[in-house]
Amino acid sequence: MKPMARDETSRRFTTSPTLAEIETLAEEALATIPEALRQHVRGVVIRVEELPSEEIERLMGLESPFDLMGLYRGVPLHNRTVFDSGRLPNMIFLYRRSLLDYWCDSGEDLTHLIRHVMIHEIGHHFGFSDADMHRLEREAGN
Repeated sequence: MKPMARDETSRRFTTSPTLAEIETLAEEALATIPEALRQHVRGVVIRVEELPSEEIERLMGLESPFDLMGLYRGVPLHNRTVFDSGRLPNMIFLYRRSLLDYWCDSGEDLTHLIRHVMIHEIGHHFGFSDADMHRLEREAGN
């Protein structure tokens, strides 16, 4: 699937997108990632939830559930072994209300925000730390 042009992916929402609409935007964002990377993400489940659970909030030491827009849960590619079969699938969680809160506060295009969060979480799937990704973004001029 070829990446969509910017004007094809941007949408104007007059009401808050639903969980299903956020999921569709996430799947469309995934389709824009180069095939050489996307092939390693097949099988990763994308889930959209309203907010992170209280358990995630506690484990991550969040001040507020709105502090987290996305989360990768799974075993990064470089840490996998034959003993990883039978485990739950690797998952990317997107948190709708956190995304919408940031979207409203920043005025950033929602499609591009979701793509940015998806790429960040996919980076964790490849084993990159937050520091690695921030460095790569700085080097890329983003």
